[in-house]
Amino acid sequence: MLDLIKIRNNPQAVADALAKKGFKADFDEVIAWDDMRKALITNVEQLKAQKNKVSAQIPVLKKAGQPVEPIFEEMRKLGDEIAESDAKIAELIANINDTLACMPNIPDDDLLAGEKENNQVVKTGGKKPEFDFTPKNHVDLCTDLGLIDYERGVKLSGNGFWIYRGVGARLEWALLNYFVDEHLQDGYEFILPPYQLGYNCGFGAGQFPKFSDEVYWLDCDEDKKRNRFMLPTAETALVNMYAGEIIGESKLPMKFFAYSPCFRKEAGSARTEERGMIRGHQFNKIEMVQYAHPDRSMEAFEELVEKAARLVEKLGLHYRVSKLAAGDCSASMARTYDVELWIPSMGIYKECSSVSNANDYQARRNNTRFRDSKTGKPQFVHTLNGSGLATSRLIPAIVEQYQNADGRRSHVFEDERNSSRSATQIFKYRLYI
Repeated sequence: MLDLIKIRNNPQAVADALAKKGFKADFDEVIAWDDMRKALITNVEQLKAQKNKVSAQIPVLKKAGQPVEPIFEEMRKLGDEIAESDAKIAELIANINDTLACMPNIPDDDLLAGEKENNQVVKTGGKKPEFDFTPKNHVDLCTDLGLIDYERGVKLSGNGFWIYRGVGARLEWALLNYFVDEHLQDGYEFILPPYQLGYNCGFGAGQFPKFSDEVYWLDCDEDKKRNRFMLPTAETALVNMYAGEIIGESKLPMKFFAYSPCFRKEAGSARTEERGMIRGHQFNKIEMVQYAHPDRSMEAFEELVEKAARLVEKLGLHYRVSKLAAGDCSASMARTYDVELWIPSMGIYKECSSVSNANDYQARRNNTRFRDSKTGKPQFVHTLNGSGLATSRLIPAIVEQYQNADGRRSHVFEDERNSSRSATQIFKYRLYI
C-alpha cells in the first residue's frame, strides 16, 4: 500500500516513479476524497461538541422543571447527522484504500525504467560448462536417468505436473535438506506454514486483488474474501505472521525461512524454455523472509542476495545475478535481484531465486509495525523475501551442467559422514548419476 501522505506531499514525484513500472497514476480523485474525509471529520467533531453542549442542558432544564423533549429531539437530529457523516467517512476511506491497494509499489530511485531489456547483470559466478558434444536437455536426461516421470505426472494431474522417482526423489529431498541446514546455520528460524491461506494473506502480501485469479481457490463462494487458496509461495504466509501487531524494536531483524510446495495457476506455453520442470503448477521451494528496521533495510537485502548466491555456488553451478528494471519487478516490490542459472541446452539463464525488498508496502497493507525506541511511536517495518532456493529450476541446471557425452553426470556426491561443506559434499546420499 502506498503512503497517502507521501502522495499528498508530492503527487507528481510518486506518479513519475510509478511510471518507471509502466503504471499511469492519477491521484486527483484520491486526494479529493481525502480532502472530503478531512472536512467531514472536522464537521463530525463540531457536531459531537454541539451534541455534548446540548446534552449538558438536560439536568439544568429538569431542575428548573422545564420540558426536555425539544432537547432530546435536537440530540436525535445531531446523532443522525453524525452517523450519516461517519458512514460517508467510512465510504471515502474504503474508496481511498481500494484505489491505493491496486497501485504497485514505488521502485527504488536507482532502478532503471522499463522491462527485461533494461535488467543489469551485476555478478557472475561459477565456471560456465563447455562441452565437446551437443548437450542434452534436462527433460531427456531426467527421463533417461529415471529421475523424473513426466508422463505419469501428466496422467495424474495434467500438464505442468511431474513425479520425482527413486534417485530423483532423493536428490530433491537432499537439496531441500541442504537449504534447511544452511539457513539454520545462519540463524534463521524454521517455519512450516499452512498451505491454505485466507484472502487477507494474499492482500497483505500485495498479490491481491490484482493477481487473485492466478492462485488455486479451494472454496466456491463467489466472494473470494470468504475463501481459502493454496499458497503460491511461503512468502505469502511469512509476511503476514505479525499482521496487526506491534513488534519490539529489539527483536528486529526477525529472520525466517519456510519450506512449502508452491501452487501456481500459470498459463505456461509450449516454448522450449518452459518445457519440463522450468514452469509448472506445483514445485518445492525454501523461502527466506526478513522483518527489518527501515534504517537497515538495504543491509538485509544484500544479506539475502549473498545467501541465495552462496547456495548456488556451493553446488558448483554457473550462475549470474541480475538487477531487475523497475517494470520487471513484481507489483509489490521496490527492488529485486534475480539469481539465474545457466541452462546449457537452451543457451539461456533461468531464475532460481528472486530476492526482493518491499520496503513498507506490505507492512502498510497488513499493519505490521514496530515501536521506535527514540520516539515511542509505531512505525511500519520493512519486509524482504528471497528464494533459498526453488528446486524446479535447480535440478535442470544440475543435470545439464554436469552431464557427460553419454548423458550421465560425472559429479559424485559424497555422503553426510564427511564434515566438509564443499560442493561435492552437500547431499545426504551417494548419487552416482
